[in-house]
Amino acid sequence: MISLLSIALLLGGLLAGCSGNNNEGSGGSASGSESPSSSGASSTEPAAAEPTKIKVFAVQEPNIDLATNKFTLFAEEKFGIDFDFEAVPSDGAKEKRQISLASGDYPDAYILTAYIDQFSQADLLKYGQQGVLVPLNDLIDQYAPNIKAALESNADFKAFSVAPDGNIYGLPSYAQCFHCSYPNKMWLNTTWLEKMNLEMPKTTDDFKKVLEAFKNDDPNGNGKKDEVPLSGSTEDYGVRIVPYLMNAFVYDDDRNHLMLKDGKVSSSATTEEWKQGLAYIKSLYDEGLIDPGAFTQNSEAFKKIGENADVQILGAGAGMHPAIFVNIDKGNKYSKDYNAVPPLTGPNGVSYATHDNGGVAPGAKFAITNKASEEAKIALIKFVDYLFTPEGQTNAASGLEGIDWRKPTEGEVALGEGVTPLFAPIPAAEGEAPRNAGWSGMGHFYMTKEYRDSFVQGTDIYDSTGYERRLYQASLLYEGKEPKELFPIWALWLDPAETDEASMLQTNIRTYIDENTLQFITGNKSLDKDWDSYIKGLNGLKLDRYLEILQKSYDNSTYK
Repeated sequence: MISLLSIALLLGGLLAGCSGNNNEGSGGSASGSESPSSSGASSTEPAAAEPTKIKVFAVQEPNIDLATNKFTLFAEEKFGIDFDFEAVPSDGAKEKRQISLASGDYPDAYILTAYIDQFSQADLLKYGQQGVLVPLNDLIDQYAPNIKAALESNADFKAFSVAPDGNIYGLPSYAQCFHCSYPNKMWLNTTWLEKMNLEMPKTTDDFKKVLEAFKNDDPNGNGKKDEVPLSGSTEDYGVRIVPYLMNAFVYDDDRNHLMLKDGKVSSSATTEEWKQGLAYIKSLYDEGLIDPGAFTQNSEAFKKIGENADVQILGAGAGMHPAIFVNIDKGNKYSKDYNAVPPLTGPNGVSYATHDNGGVAPGAKFAITNKASEEAKIALIKFVDYLFTPEGQTNAASGLEGIDWRKPTEGEVALGEGVTPLFAPIPAAEGEAPRNAGWSGMGHFYMTKEYRDSFVQGTDIYDSTGYERRLYQASLLYEGKEPKELFPIWALWLDPAETDEASMLQTNIRTYIDENTLQFITGNKSLDKDWDSYIKGLNGLKLDRYLEILQKSYDNSTYK
């Protein structure tokens, strides 16, 4: 998801990372209220005469040479550091990190890229309690006012950072993305809708009628029944069609099918409402309104439908954003035709929208080991504290001022409504060589919604320069439609003794639910005859034990 966000932001002119929860708090100077050239409350002191050499394990992303990178040189001079990078390629980064830890020949620190590899919560507890990863609490308290402010003011960030024993063994990549936090959107061909004098659907019955019209009434006007009323694919970008439709019956988180009520976690996939939702989706499938490939194809195959060469054939597409299935660059044929459908209301008045952490992955991208000297620890935490300011975050992730970004000019508008614009990207010229001025994903540390909202964004939502605004406006249709209680599985720290067990149960249960969901929809299993057997199968996979582990973790967490 973070990778997807990078694509979306690049299309909008910003090289950035994909967030957050419905909480919009931010910490300290990262609130977006200060000048972009300010370094906030960073406690930078004059550099020592001799720079502190620090060995860092890092991921070498494409078009970035860390040793000669302009931000590397900038940071070294500013903080009196001499980085000695052990730069590994993206492929195999996780394995190489694990080998370095297991061998005992590990560096002073790790600075990772969350969507490529990072420490899991289990890793943090394991290596933290072994003494390999040092607690950052005292360092933050003494030398990192911006990190400290974020911990004090942002409950989400604190929940991700503070282990159950009270220690901070590493810092996460906190990239709060508003549109990513509502991943399961539906995009409807509104050009076809207008052509057929139909209104935007509000209910499940309305939606079915629209799909029927798309199938039977030749909206593309070629005299053939070649339209694909509804399609999607199988990746994790909100492209699975079931969650959007199921949310008109019972809440579906699209990950583990969990819900929370009165503080108690349970499975949505065992409820009568889930069965009703399956019956509705099956009715669409039986009438040929759902592309069978939606349950098996990858995003490339999905996009071939959306970008069909001869004639437009796609009526509705599931996805976090439409660039997944249509091109949105200049000269596109179909992009402007697809607009977001608000959450549908089902026969029982239910209307939910899937809400998740929007790209904030549990674990940590930054950690200091016991190999680091005291001088190195202080230099590292001061450096990372700088990345918790707007200037530091932008320089690290996007590139340096004057190279990759500039201050806005009069008349330019920020992404957030009523927000003063602070940063404007400098687009690369066609054929321009890589600038090698920022760390890209490795530089993402603290991106609050307020920070993202302060970037200049185009006002034409159907132009690539206004794409992020298009997604922002679409997400407003989904905002507030999530349940009042959400089970924050992404922010929970499991008991290390139960982590492996929970992981195995999670995988087996999710796979079983997803496989049976498909079988019920396609008719390979009968909702009338096989439902009870399906429930027994879940019990056999120890669903109760899985929920017990999660409930214990939730009850012991500060995230409530």
